[in-house]
Parts: sequence; C-alpha cells; structure tokens
Amino acid sequence: MAQLPNYVTSATPNPKEARSGWLTTTAATYAGVMLWFVFWQDVPTGGQGIAGGTLSCGLPLAIGSLILAAFLCHFLYYLAPGMLGMKTGLPLAVVGTSTYGVTGGYLMPGLLMGLLQFGWLSVNAFFAGLLLAAPFGQGMMSPLHLGIGTVWALIAMFMGLKGIQYVGKVASFMPIIPIAILVLLLVKTLGTAGSFDASKIPNVTEGVKLYGNAQLGVVSLMCAYVIGFFATAGAAGVGFGSGNKNGTAVQLGGLVGVVLPTIVSGIIALIVVASVQKTSPDVVPVTGLLGAVLGDQIGKICMFLLAIAAFPSACFCTLIAADCIKTSFPKINPWVSCGVGVAAAIALVITGYAGQAGDVFTVIGASFGPICGAMAADYILSGFKWAGPRAGFNPAGWLSWLVGFIVGGATLVVTKFLGQAMPFEIPCPPLSAFIVGFVLYIVFAKAGMQTRVLDFKQRIDV
Repeated sequence: MAQLPNYVTSATPNPKEARSGWLTTTAATYAGVMLWFVFWQDVPTGGQGIAGGTLSCGLPLAIGSLILAAFLCHFLYYLAPGMLGMKTGLPLAVVGTSTYGVTGGYLMPGLLMGLLQFGWLSVNAFFAGLLLAAPFGQGMMSPLHLGIGTVWALIAMFMGLKGIQYVGKVASFMPIIPIAILVLLLVKTLGTAGSFDASKIPNVTEGVKLYGNAQLGVVSLMCAYVIGFFATAGAAGVGFGSGNKNGTAVQLGGLVGVVLPTIVSGIIALIVVASVQKTSPDVVPVTGLLGAVLGDQIGKICMFLLAIAAFPSACFCTLIAADCIKTSFPKINPWVSCGVGVAAAIALVITGYAGQAGDVFTVIGASFGPICGAMAADYILSGFKWAGPRAGFNPAGWLSWLVGFIVGGATLVVTKFLGQAMPFEIPCPPLSAFIVGFVLYIVFAKAGMQTRVLDFKQRIDV
C-alpha cells in the first residue's frame, strides 16, 4: 500500500446502497450537456465554416450521420468509462491509473480533464456573451460581447467555488428552456423543411469532400463535430457510472441521456436551417436564425433565456476543474489554480479562439479520443473489469495516447496553425484518435508494455 500515492489510497468507493436511479442522475446530467445551445446551434454547420456544412448532400444524409454519431458517442466513448465507474464506484482520476499508472495519473486523465474545463468555460462565456449582446445590436467581437464574456467567466468562477449549492438547486430545471425553444422552432419550420434542395447550392460540396466523396465527407464532418463535443463527457462517464446500481442503469443512462437528446436537438437544428436557408450556401448557427423564425422580439427573448440556461454549466466547469486539480495537487489553493485557468479562458474569449467551435472540439476530441479508446481496450483486456492501479507511468497508455493525439490533431495543426495543405486526409479525426488509442493499447499491452498492477483494497468490482 505504501507504493500508492495519497490520491489513490484516500479514494473511497461509492457503496451500492448509496446509489440512485439513472434517470435523475446520469441521464438528466447528460441530457443537459447535449441540450446546451452551443452544441446544437452548429450541428448544421459542422463548426468548420464550410459552405453547406453537414447539409451539403441533403437533409436525409445529415440526419443519418447525426444518428450514427450519437450511437458512436454512447458505445465507444461513454460505455466503457460508465461501466468502470459502476463496477468500482471510484472517480476518473483513480480508475485512470489502470491505463496510465499511478504516477502518470497525476496528469491524465484527471488533471487533463480539469484543464480542459477552462476551455469549455471560454466557449460557454463566448457564446453566452454573444447571445446577450445581440439584442443590443452588438455582434461578435464587439466591446459589449467581449465585456459580457469576461464578466460571465469571472462570475462563473466565483459561483462555482463559493455558491455552487445555489446553482445546483436550479440547474436541473434549466434544460426545460432549450427544450421549449427547440419545440417552438420545430413547430415553426417542420412544414417547409422538405423544400430544401442541396443540389441547387453551387459548389457547396467542394469543401466537405473526403477522399473525393461528398457523402463520406458529410458523415466525417458530422461525426467529428458531435464526437469532438462529447469526448470529455464520455470519459466523465466514470463519475456518472459510479452513481449507477448496475450495467442496465449505465446503458439506459447513456441511451436516454446521450443518444436521445443528441438526435432530437440535432435533427431540429437541421430542420430549422434547411427550412430557412433552402438554397443558400450561407449555413449559419441556429441561434442566428431565432429572429427570422420566431420574430424579432421573441427571438431576442429566446437568446437571453438560452444564455441564462447555460450559466450553471459554466459554474460546473469551474467546480470540476478545481476538483480535478485538487486531486492531483492538493496543496494548491483552488482560488489560485482556478484564477489562472479563468484568466486563460478569458484570453481565449478576447482573442476569439473560443468562438471557433469546430477547432475547439477537434482539440478536445484529439485529447480524449485516445483516452476513451485506451480505457476501453484496457477494460476489455482485463476481462470487462477494472484491472487496478498500475505502477509508475504505464507505457501502453501513454504511448497510445501520444500517437492518438497526434492523429487527432494533425489536420488542425497543419492547416490552421502552420497554414499548409495536409498531405493526406484523416477521416473524422476524433474517431480516428479513438481507434488509434484503442488498437495501440492492445498492441502495446500484448507486447508486455504494461507496468504491474499494485494491491488496492478499496476496489468494489462487481
């Protein structure tokens, strides 16, 4: 036991008798994530600014691609972490030591999860600020937009660290707002969506082609967007699973909380844009069409309500970041660590990087795609149970993550940061990163590149 660090030995499994139903915990929390307007507003665009976006080849293919992406999120990214959480009752930082080792566990996946929360906070603040500034005639990157985004992030930090109990009391009711707005949008647009004809949009498929095939490009774009958005939430399934009583609860929590709201919110977003845009190549975020669909005044009210509904998520980002950092580095004051992180989030807002949703999701998918892949592989190799904490840095985990991260982020780095043409195409980078992480972990594990499992008495394993 002396070989185990304190963050592992001090972890206490959540006992079976203390666990509650999946509907009000796992499903409700995930539904809140997938109903966040920042997700569904860009389902039609794919977050990449490509003319026509995911609607480039018509509405049916876009809907089919969305459904595929939703089930991939559930079965590949959520299910193994969720089952590991349910079987051990332990948090992600501890469960991850099987894949990355007890020394490596200080950094990944727990600390990385915490650091990426500040990225999510920046996205939340950027788009909430944009919605709150729009009714005053102020657009993206205006002083009012950036000012609101900055204040938003600062208040979220304070409430996340000091007033989360008050936020938590109202957070469970907030998904009602986007649900109501989505239903209203659907009622207003459902009758005219059938007139959308992608073939009338000139050259709309050129930017979306993959290996010269537009249909394959649409599938890749949609899956990359949805999976990139969901990747961190998938790994967080360890925490949600630790509150579930059995495997059926884990499955139902994902199907109802991940798959269903992803499909419903995404399809409505596609219908709204197809109905309004018809033959225009300028596919825009759904929130930019609220006024056109619902009328100017109601559209402004909906923008305000969607922004307010997003505030609890911003607070929870700060809280999760503080908890993850504290687990790895308990001596650091959370106000200091979160203050630095929020400053970085504000910098992303002010520079506009937080508004590039597709790029942000690519980075997240590249980071957590191989993590989810390696954890799934480790779970399978261990006989569908948690192997236990491994000594030091587990090479199989770290090497599979490194290669997967490179694969997942290569296109973004080469094209956006280096300004060069990618010499070859990587289909759906977040999914490719998952596959690489999964396959390489198995290869490295079979080659004997796993450190030994350390004794750990607290495990539950069922």
